[in-house]
Amino acid sequence: MFDINGKVAVVTGGGGVLGGSIARSLIEAGAKVAILDIREEQINNRVKELEQLGGEAMGIVGSVLDMEELRLARETLIKKWGKVDILINAAGGNMPGATLTEDQTVFDMKIEDFQKVTDLNLNGTIYPCLIFGEAMAQQGSGSIVTVSSMATYSAITRVPGYSVAKTGINIFTQWMAMEMATKFSEKIRVNAIAPGFFIGDQNRNVLINPDGSYTERSKKVIGRTPMGRFGDIKELNGAVQFLCSDAASFITGVILPVDGGFSSFSGV
Repeated sequence: MFDINGKVAVVTGGGGVLGGSIARSLIEAGAKVAILDIREEQINNRVKELEQLGGEAMGIVGSVLDMEELRLARETLIKKWGKVDILINAAGGNMPGATLTEDQTVFDMKIEDFQKVTDLNLNGTIYPCLIFGEAMAQQGSGSIVTVSSMATYSAITRVPGYSVAKTGINIFTQWMAMEMATKFSEKIRVNAIAPGFFIGDQNRNVLINPDGSYTERSKKVIGRTPMGRFGDIKELNGAVQFLCSDAASFITGVILPVDGGFSSFSGV
């Protein structure tokens, strides 16, 4: 039921940590993987890594915020492998200018940085869904997985732009799931994963002190996580493969937490 061998997948932001981890897991499961990213060097390195694992991979330079580049990417992918079975929207993330410091309030926020973060995360998910989703509509099958966040369940301090964008992704995921199933095919499914807290390059400075100890923010996160630890980025891969496989054939429009229980715990 969980088999995705021979499926054709495109991973946006595949040159990054999250996209790279998912891409590796898809390759190991027998899928063919196209890496879509704006960073050519990271693309080349990732494709080389995937090929060394024994899988079929290709790289496409393109922006998730450019509809024409996405169309060209779709044509390139279909020309080589004939179809698009899976779309993983891993492009996104936060940026320092859009994260408030402990001393700032929302009124100190730079609106330009707020717009950049919301554009990258929200439109950077919507545009690929429209372009690659159209190919799925034409072939009558496919699975789209977007990336949500724990920042959508309740207010998390200091990340207003990221929270707003990821919350928009939630409703777009549900809307797209409805649209594809009712107007095209019940074999086209659209779901999301909502990662809990993982230490990565983008949040390391707010979670880890220079001496390697946990910051107060980290202690609050772990205090609200029943499992009592941060997640390992690889712990997202099983959820992604499940949603892409026939094991999830009657699942669409869901936001699946992968969070060690964070979203279910009141803290009391």
